[in-house]
Amino acid sequence: MPYDRRILLVHAHPDDESIGTGATMAKYVAEGAYVCLVTCTLGEEGDVVPPELGHLAAGRENRLGPYREGELAVACAALGVDDHRFLGGPGRWRDSGMMGSPSNDHPGCFFRADLDEAAAELVRLIREVRPQVVVTYDDNGYYGHPDHIQAHRVAWRAFERASDPSFGEGEPWRPSRFYVTAMPLDELERAVGTGPFKRVGSVEEFGFGVPGEQVTTRVDARAHLGAKITALRAHRTQLSVDGSFFALSDYVGQPALGVEYYTLLAGEPGPPGEDGRETGLFG
Repeated sequence: MPYDRRILLVHAHPDDESIGTGATMAKYVAEGAYVCLVTCTLGEEGDVVPPELGHLAAGRENRLGPYREGELAVACAALGVDDHRFLGGPGRWRDSGMMGSPSNDHPGCFFRADLDEAAAELVRLIREVRPQVVVTYDDNGYYGHPDHIQAHRVAWRAFERASDPSFGEGEPWRPSRFYVTAMPLDELERAVGTGPFKRVGSVEEFGFGVPGEQVTTRVDARAHLGAKITALRAHRTQLSVDGSFFALSDYVGQPALGVEYYTLLAGEPGPPGEDGRETGLFG
């Protein structure tokens, strides 16, 4: 593969890639890196924001997954990402829904996927793409969604086993770095009480975020914030977008950031920037 830098991102549902890593993806595409996005489900259990599309929901016509597949294609085009895969193929594992919901018990949901089976599918892709960098969520799935938690488990298992010739298909390959997405609490603090959507009164109401000292890496991709916002708008069944803010079905406003943050879990850190954090994912 003729690319010097290759990155593979593992996300749970369509729209997660744009929310958490959209600016980073657009930045690295623009800089000539190879960016591969792997999505683990079609997002069949998502709430539907526009009333005129409510018939697609799982409790009605159950056609949301294929519709979101189309939204994801538009978002990837906005970010410049040409290589997108669904883990195991589209619909191999179903969206598990929010933690504690009956859909967690669906036998085909991603949260119930056999870990080694799912990891073997990801290992096959890692060995094909041969990325230096793998990105996913932390072990709490960023905010506790079961599919995000499972995405972390699968990605970590695949990261560990991709160099093991006894596991899975393809020529062994060892990525050199493993990152998880992170949102510093001080960044969230700046968003409290602002924006056009429902406003929270404290960072705790967001339900996610980590202390700043846990964040190792700051990627300044503000030049690509426009591409990220265009990608967010593509996910219209899930998101409302107004200026530089977006909201899910709860209409709680979140800032769409051009600076995105990560924590390095494996690999050698790169040189620090002015704030003591790495300035990129490739070192």
